[in-house]
Amino acid sequence: MRDPHALHMLMLERVYQSATKFDFIHCHLDYYPFSLFSRQPTPFVTTLHGRLDLPEHQPVFDEFSHLPVVSISNAQRRPLPQARWVRTVHHGLPPQLLGPRPIKPSYFAFLGRIAPEKRVDLAIHIAEHCGVPLKIAAKVDKADQDYFKQQIKPMLASKNCEYIGEISDQDKSEFLSGAIALLVPIDWPEPFGLVMIEAMACGTPVIAFNRGSAPEVVDDGITGFVVEDVGGAIGAIDRLGHLSREKVRRRFEERFTVRRMAQDYLSVYRSLMTVAEPHLRLVVDEAPAAPAK
Repeated sequence: MRDPHALHMLMLERVYQSATKFDFIHCHLDYYPFSLFSRQPTPFVTTLHGRLDLPEHQPVFDEFSHLPVVSISNAQRRPLPQARWVRTVHHGLPPQLLGPRPIKPSYFAFLGRIAPEKRVDLAIHIAEHCGVPLKIAAKVDKADQDYFKQQIKPMLASKNCEYIGEISDQDKSEFLSGAIALLVPIDWPEPFGLVMIEAMACGTPVIAFNRGSAPEVVDDGITGFVVEDVGGAIGAIDRLGHLSREKVRRRFEERFTVRRMAQDYLSVYRSLMTVAEPHLRLVVDEAPAAPAK
């Protein structure tokens, strides 16, 4: 498929045509639904999943500043204070999807995707400096193929690195349980970072750079450490022994389960439906009466 946007537009049109059949609509296509859905009466909210710090976002959210949106971290909101933020809802996972395995941790882990902003090169430097093996379980998107071939692939020749490639959910528990820590040396305003809570679900501490959502997701000194740079990450390695992997898992259960996420969204739906009720009653009252049979 070369143009998925065409099918997204068709899907939105079909939802729009049947919008009155629903009590509430929850969108996950960023700003695509804004214009169309603001022209129908069913209350709706949009969760924004991506980065929002690009200049072209400003006029869009200036124009649609009245539409309710949900952030996946407070940090994600910073570039767009004019948006109508109704709540931050952190992601959650089914509690049994991933879990600790009885494996002795023996390496650092890097999980997710290989891209310039994810800085797997820094993870390699950290591991080499500490003399700890690094296992990299990550995909390479088409847009990042040149970056991978030119800058990262030569670094993988190091005997300290093992490049596994993309792994499935079925493989993550074993991969993360065997890690001393998950390294997240990001160099961009990470909107959330699902890999961090995946590690926590397995009881694995996270060492993350202080960018984007990291300080919200990682409880410093409990589920890992939030550091400023490579030097800070190297320094945090010595403190990992003070953390309890059982407490890491327990904090995941307290903060990042799918049930908590669902309850947060139900609260959002209820609040927006309550606000919309007077308008909905007006629409119903003004509708033409059905013909008598």
